[in-house]
Amino acid sequence: MISESLSTTVFAPAKINLYLHVTGRRDNGYHELDSLISFADIGDEIQISPSPDFQFEVDGPFAKGFNAKERDASPHSSNLVVRAAWAMMRLYKKPANFKIKLTKNLPMGAGIGGGSSDAAALIWGLLDLWHIPPDMEVLTPLMMSLGADVPVCLRCQTSRILGAGEHIEDGSQFDECPIVMIYPSKPCHTKDVFKHFGGSFQPPLALPAHFSSFKEMVDFLRKTQNSLSLPANDHVPEIENILNTLKTTEGCALPRMTGSGSSCFGLFEDAEMAEKAVEEIAGNNPDWWVKMAWLGRPE
Repeated sequence: MISESLSTTVFAPAKINLYLHVTGRRDNGYHELDSLISFADIGDEIQISPSPDFQFEVDGPFAKGFNAKERDASPHSSNLVVRAAWAMMRLYKKPANFKIKLTKNLPMGAGIGGGSSDAAALIWGLLDLWHIPPDMEVLTPLMMSLGADVPVCLRCQTSRILGAGEHIEDGSQFDECPIVMIYPSKPCHTKDVFKHFGGSFQPPLALPAHFSSFKEMVDFLRKTQNSLSLPANDHVPEIENILNTLKTTEGCALPRMTGSGSSCFGLFEDAEMAEKAVEEIAGNNPDWWVKMAWLGRPE
């Protein structure tokens, strides 16, 4: 059994795609991407503690969104955290003698990597408790079997992904900045968005090693886009409403949808203006989830 002294809690930060371009499509139907990804200081929590047998429970503001299959603790669960746990036990031949508690603070189907970040946090936690150094050659196939975003979420730092998510390199570095995140309380499922993607493919960009200022970063990002915005908006028209709201919000330097979900974000240079924006937008749209966070500060 995992010792009580070895119980751990791991933070699972929100993932933000600063840009996302589709660069091609493979014969197996998977799309290839070019995306600059960073992480915010808002997220879920994974707690791992001793238990006579394997258990999984979920609480938090978005716990009610889990159905029976997503709460299932068996190897047949549809929950990425549970699937990651069983995969890790098989890979490292470890006993099922622990309990996982997921505190779900992030909305699901939002494009901010909630499930992938949760799975990555679980993997980090187990590696720590089992005193196993991370070996990406061993772990990457396991993570890709769970989802294309899991490897970059395990890395948990500003990165550029290429291919189907398996190729990761250092992304353009920047000073942390305020970000306003908005979810319209309607999920957008990745497979539906990619299924209806009809745009043209774009070649991978040349990225600077770092941005020397907030303005330089914004100027660069304005030349990019999220190629999945149009098909996502076809499923969740509220996305356009959010982007239009951010465009007209004082202090918002760049509004954009993140990932393939329905969440959008606005980059701000000034924290007070970001806080004011949250208050105004949330007040005018009580059904939206509106939060301020710091981008580039994952914990």
